[in-house]
Amino acid sequence: SYSDILIEREVLMQKYIHLVQIVETEKVAANQLRHQLEDQDTEIERLKSEIVALNKTKEKMRPYQGNQEDEDPDIKKIKKVQSFMRGWLCRRKWKTIVQDYICSPHAESMRKRNQIVFNMVEAESEYVHQLYVLVNCFLRPLRMAASSKKPPISHDDVSSIFLNSETIMFLHEIFHQGLKARIANWPTLILADLFDILLPMLNIYQEFVRNHQYSLQVLANCKQNRDFDKLLKQYEANPACEGRMLETFLTYPMFQIPRYIITLHELLAHTPHEHVERKSLEFAKSKLEELSRVMHDEVSDTENIRKNLAIERTIVEGCDILLDTSQTFIRQGSLIQVPSVERGKLSKVRLGSLSLKKEGERQCFLFTKHFLICTRSSGGKLHLLKTGGVLSLIECTLVEETEAS
Repeated sequence: SYSDILIEREVLMQKYIHLVQIVETEKVAANQLRHQLEDQDTEIERLKSEIVALNKTKEKMRPYQGNQEDEDPDIKKIKKVQSFMRGWLCRRKWKTIVQDYICSPHAESMRKRNQIVFNMVEAESEYVHQLYVLVNCFLRPLRMAASSKKPPISHDDVSSIFLNSETIMFLHEIFHQGLKARIANWPTLILADLFDILLPMLNIYQEFVRNHQYSLQVLANCKQNRDFDKLLKQYEANPACEGRMLETFLTYPMFQIPRYIITLHELLAHTPHEHVERKSLEFAKSKLEELSRVMHDEVSDTENIRKNLAIERTIVEGCDILLDTSQTFIRQGSLIQVPSVERGKLSKVRLGSLSLKKEGERQCFLFTKHFLICTRSSGGKLHLLKTGGVLSLIECTLVEETEAS
């Protein structure tokens, strides 16, 4: 309607008036800035003229000074001797300072610290090469073989044997490049942030270590296949392997975390307490030690379970107590059971029947909770004794004989 149009016109008129005011204000500000620029240009010209006048004054003074020096050659000789003596004294003092520092304990500690770092770079280079051989001479060729028409090994077995190997190689290639970059900035060596990059990815190592024994078992089973064994020997004959077997390369990552812990121990031993990297290196060492303990416990538990199951399978009757995961294997061996003779008669024997003059050899297994006693048949199989074959050690009493006889 007409009234709406009038309202819109008023709104537009207010906006127009506001914009006109802004434009006027900007014009005033622009004029002020222009005047300031002109004043500054004038000041610059004035300062330039002053500099020119000062330079001319200096040029006028120089010939006079040159004439004075030419007029007094003795003063020139004295100044030259004084300059020589000052330089000689300064060099002598500086040489003393340098020699004192070179012989100081701090310098010796820094030399050892630098040597540890250089050895660490060389060891890391060798380790990256070992991983490169593992991946390029074994993992990738076996993957291709698993995809062939008549595969000597399955993809699942390849994954089980080489779990995380390729990822570990990429991780250490990055770590090695970072180390070489730090060495390029020598004598400034900052390493703690490199370990900060490495620490979050160490769960990859944890999976590899946990899988290590299983990977060796899978590899041993695959070697039963003649085609695979022939192919593997062909890979191991590669000059890059230097006569080493695949099992050797699979074992290298198991020792890398302990090697880092030893290196950090040595670095901290030669790092001053006020050093900027000390706290970071101590944090990295604590994290690596914690991870090492976890991996050691996991490997010990896994190996213990496998050992228990292996013993359980060798016993013909089986043994249910070995299926307890808290049952830890200690040792095994042969013991001779001697018959107990009393007044010419064979007394009752708890551990099976024996003839009067015959000694019996028993195969024994000691665990934390039980003691197993087995007999070995002519075929080599083990049988638990029917009476007393499984002895519980939970409520036993240890009697120590103190007499030497």
